[in-house]
Amino acid sequence: MRVGVVGGGIIGLAVGAELRHRGADVTVYDPAPAGAGGAWHVAAGMLAPGGESVFEFPQLEPLLEASNALWPEFAASLGDVGYDDAGTLGVALTADDVTEMAREWKHQKLSPLTGSQLRDREPALSPRIRAGAFAATERQVDPRRVVSALRTVLAGRVVARHVSDLSEIDADAIVVAAGCGTEALTGLPIRPIKGQVLRLRGEPGLLTHVIDGAADGRHVYLVPRADGEIVVGATQEERTDHRPTAGGVHDLLRAALDLVPGLAEHELTEITVGHRPGTPDNAPIIGRLRDGVFVAAGHHRNGVLLTPITAKLVADLVLTGTTDTIADDFTPGRFGCA
Repeated sequence: MRVGVVGGGIIGLAVGAELRHRGADVTVYDPAPAGAGGAWHVAAGMLAPGGESVFEFPQLEPLLEASNALWPEFAASLGDVGYDDAGTLGVALTADDVTEMAREWKHQKLSPLTGSQLRDREPALSPRIRAGAFAATERQVDPRRVVSALRTVLAGRVVARHVSDLSEIDADAIVVAAGCGTEALTGLPIRPIKGQVLRLRGEPGLLTHVIDGAADGRHVYLVPRADGEIVVGATQEERTDHRPTAGGVHDLLRAALDLVPGLAEHELTEITVGHRPGTPDNAPIIGRLRDGVFVAAGHHRNGVLLTPITAKLVADLVLTGTTDTIADDFTPGRFGCA
């Protein structure tokens, strides 16, 4: 079977790689295959199925957990992609922050930790931190390494081409995984949601866990890499521009330094702006749009986490016509599309 995948981000590449692994003749169409314009390039790579998304769309939780379970094998198949299973420390600076974060911790059935217990695990944390929790099943991966590895798997199958109409694709089946560009190709309601992310660099070892915290009402996550880089994110703005702003950078840095004062000596190496592809209910669109056309888009904050399960579900659907019932709540039909 000849399959055209429109979109060369982390979702499109993973779908293409899975289809090729199962014997399909795959071509991935990407307007900038050597570029870094997708949401994956900005993403920190937290694999956290118990986050805020489960409150927005409860049916999303089983999908997030199922994909999280696939990540160890998926990462191993790609080589060194920065996969780390040290877990996440949720932390809260003030009493109001504790109230905010405690909802997530309770939902995840995590045992509360005192400030001193948190600092036993992560000495660089501020002594002002009041409480927190440890999520042992949360992991991280470097999306930039994942995309590089997937491009290697699909060497010779990624074509530098902008697709403006699906009729341009000569294939037995088409998968639209074009992120924020999916709406123009399909009519599905996918909007860009701006996010600003910072990258800091210092001596390796300041942090060993992902930190997911609140500081004076500002939510921030800190994702440490083995080489000393720490990703700090992320704003969430209903905007379409690509401009980094002083206010966004200030809010991220202030919250990060409140939680981990030692970051003040780190070099600020990168300020990046990207756009998450969001849907009206902030859940992904995975399924058949019409005969021969399938969609894998709109993953919002969970694109990296949902990569392996999306690839599996879409490949099942394209090659066999059916897929796991876990995808039933995420079809294009919920937006009035066949």
